[in-house]
Amino acid sequence: SSEEDDDGNGNGKDDSNGDEKEEEENSKERKRGRHVLVSAAPRITSGSSSSRIVHHHNSLYGSSSQQQEQQQVVLQQQEQQYGHREEAVEWTTFDEQRKTFQRHGQALGPDGQMIARGTYGHNTVVERIPEDPEEESSVGILVKVSKSNKNKKRKEKMIHNVDDENTHGIWAPPSHEEKELQSKKMTCMEQVQAGLLPELNPAQQTERLYMEEKNRQRGEQEERQLEEALHDRLVERKISHLLPPNISDQPMEPSTTFHFPDEYYNYKGQPWTVPPAGTTSTAPEDAVSFVPKKCVGRFPTGHAKGVHRLRLFPQTGHLLLSAGLDGKCKVWNLEQKKCMRTYHGHSAAVRDVQFNHDGSSFLSVSFDRYIRLWNTETGQVTGTYTNRRVPYVVQFYPKDNDFFVVGCSDNKIVTYNAKSGEITQEYNHHLAPVNTITFIEPPDSTIKMITSSDDKKILIWEWDIAVPIKYVSDPTMHSMPVMTLHPSSQYILGQSLDNQIVVYQCHNEKFTLLRKKKFTSHFIAGYACDITVSPDGRFVCSGDGNGNLFFWDWKKTKLLQKYRAHDNGPAIASIWHPTQPSTVYTCGWDGEIKQWQ
Repeated sequence: SSEEDDDGNGNGKDDSNGDEKEEEENSKERKRGRHVLVSAAPRITSGSSSSRIVHHHNSLYGSSSQQQEQQQVVLQQQEQQYGHREEAVEWTTFDEQRKTFQRHGQALGPDGQMIARGTYGHNTVVERIPEDPEEESSVGILVKVSKSNKNKKRKEKMIHNVDDENTHGIWAPPSHEEKELQSKKMTCMEQVQAGLLPELNPAQQTERLYMEEKNRQRGEQEERQLEEALHDRLVERKISHLLPPNISDQPMEPSTTFHFPDEYYNYKGQPWTVPPAGTTSTAPEDAVSFVPKKCVGRFPTGHAKGVHRLRLFPQTGHLLLSAGLDGKCKVWNLEQKKCMRTYHGHSAAVRDVQFNHDGSSFLSVSFDRYIRLWNTETGQVTGTYTNRRVPYVVQFYPKDNDFFVVGCSDNKIVTYNAKSGEITQEYNHHLAPVNTITFIEPPDSTIKMITSSDDKKILIWEWDIAVPIKYVSDPTMHSMPVMTLHPSSQYILGQSLDNQIVVYQCHNEKFTLLRKKKFTSHFIAGYACDITVSPDGRFVCSGDGNGNLFFWDWKKTKLLQKYRAHDNGPAIASIWHPTQPSTVYTCGWDGEIKQWQ
């Protein structure tokens, strides 16, 4: 009977074979996961006001007879429940959209809306069904793909009539916010004049005007201080690792100590700074200088740290001024080799000191960024100056003790009036901190100022003219932290950081390098070791970074003598006595001061 049924149907075997093939194909498609059938979600036609949620399903159905029967049952249930049913998607249309989705990442869904591929496949979003039935019939099935709402940018509100200049242009009336800002900037009297505040009586007006002026001045002062602080940081940023901590608001309280009260006056009633009897201001005409042979004396330890600079009393040289790294300055009696007075007025190391032309006062510059003018005899501070920069070198103007110049860390040379404390001139053409200042007075010309800097340049200036008259620069030049004038006033010696002393001729309006005259054999790279020349100009003396002391012949540039002068640091300074031709004083960072003869 089964055979008759098959024969009666005519194609029973063929149909079963076809169903098996279709099932195999569908199973392969399911394994590969190459298509997804998005089932049509039912529509809700009830007129309830509450919103409903539509869930989208991904279903995989084959085309076998059993599956078709299951689909028919589902559609009949939908028709009984919702009053209508939706037809399934045609396989040709589904196949086209599947291929489109694989190629382009987007395809049309059963509801006619575009579905895009998300980060992890294609994402479906649950959305609210519109409450209006009419709108509901036109919307269809809602299937969307979107990213997180956090990544969505809010749409800016559109401003209509933007092109209207009278409403939104520069000629438009001020907005409410602008009016409030203007009212805050207005003073009390301006608000009264504008009608924003009631009228005030004369006493109140006077008081308000006084307070407004006081607040204005205070605001300007605060702005000025802030600008100066910001400028300081900007200027010193490049060399901040070489500078001490920021400047304090107030300098330290100066103090002085005279160590021998009984010797303040001599037997004639003269103060202790007066040269003793028999002291001459110049060396004898027939005096001949010689190279010292040995160390003949040491000064007692007076500085807690090293000694950086030495200066002799002008003309006579009977007193010695020392600048210490402990922030103190001391004046020594050379005949008795004892400290007469100590001057303590700096919170950091003293960089340089300089007597005025008669020795009645001296200047000290320190890494605490302050410059102080001291009275040599009494130890009183007669002036304190600062421009918030580190002063490296100081010199008095040769023709007037009321003016002095300072080379600073901000690449400027500043002229001060010692009486008023005002800055009268600035020379700003160097590109690095200024190291040396030297005055020369040619016989047939005006006084000129020669400066050197870390920018490896030498500039020549005329006094009180802020433009240099000559530049000296060469690719082979090195920085010169020390320059010394020869006693003949025709040459200048520079301590070059390539371990040699170079000589420049500065006679007859010329400033040229003497390439054949160089003094070598000492090591001074990284140290500002001072240079001194004998009074007759026959010998040159300098210390080095290893604590040695060197003597050269001026004419032959030949090394004559070398001594071991100081330990634990460089022999940083040396000075030749003006009236004792064969006497040299040296100091080092070991804190000792020595006399050589």
